Amino acid sequence: MRSFTKALFALTICWITTTSVAAEEQAQIFRFTAIPDQNTARLQERFGGVAAYLTEQLGVQVEYIPVKSYAASVAAFKNSEVQLAWFGGLSGVQARLAVPGSKAIAQGQEDLAFVTYFIAHHSTGLDGGAEFPARIAGRTFTFGSKGSTSGRLMPEYFIRQHLGKSPDDSFKRVGFSGDHSKTLALVQSGAYEVGALNYKVWDNELAAGKVDTNKVSIIWRTPTYPDYNWTVRGDVDEVYGEGFIGRIQQALINIEDRALLGAFPRSRFIAADNSMYAPILKTGQEIGVLRK
Repeated sequence: MRSFTKALFALTICWITTTSVAAEEQAQIFRFTAIPDQNTARLQERFGGVAAYLTEQLGVQVEYIPVKSYAASVAAFKNSEVQLAWFGGLSGVQARLAVPGSKAIAQGQEDLAFVTYFIAHHSTGLDGGAEFPARIAGRTFTFGSKGSTSGRLMPEYFIRQHLGKSPDDSFKRVGFSGDHSKTLALVQSGAYEVGALNYKVWDNELAAGKVDTNKVSIIWRTPTYPDYNWTVRGDVDEVYGEGFIGRIQQALINIEDRALLGAFPRSRFIAADNSMYAPILKTGQEIGVLRK
């Protein structure tokens, strides 16, 4: 009986030790996510590369956790399922409001002055120009995701500003495609007459030969606004060690791999801070997407 007790005790100690080690190793894995603004294959290629790069630079295992929606990326960040995220301007503001102390630490050089393209199917007869295309009123219109800055927030802001009405009151039918690539596909197919999407996605799809300029074209470019950003939870230093946030920021800024940068696509990453996104907060509050 005494031998059995000793054996049981030894097994218990072993289990506790193994469990504790496993829990510690699990806690040290650094996880990040990103808004699903393009198709899954492209996102996996882009962020799989980021995970490998950060693992090497930070000396901890870094994993990319895909999510199915913009709202899910904010929820994962809020619930501490991930410690870092590549957000759009609006989702970044939402995440930082949900997790006080969180910080925008980096953005693409191009994110200082981002642009939305309004595009139209050629059957509409709408032409491009410098002025807001008021003739889009009364047509079918698709945004991207409801949580997208370039695919929803800023387009809606300019629609309200120029047409004086909400999208529902301005168009025959309003849709939300879910991401920029789908917005392009829907307008190009004629399923929607007009849509709004991230200019970077348009440029990428055009370069890849996936835009049929006989069917769809750009009819307006919005004024510039701040957009995408890397945002980190404020408690990361407590978990991963003092100065870890600074190391993440520096690692992102130091990315020089042209293939990795091109997958975003960005020319380079630069330092960012929360104050840069004050215009997004204000716009979101003005149109009722964010609470005042």
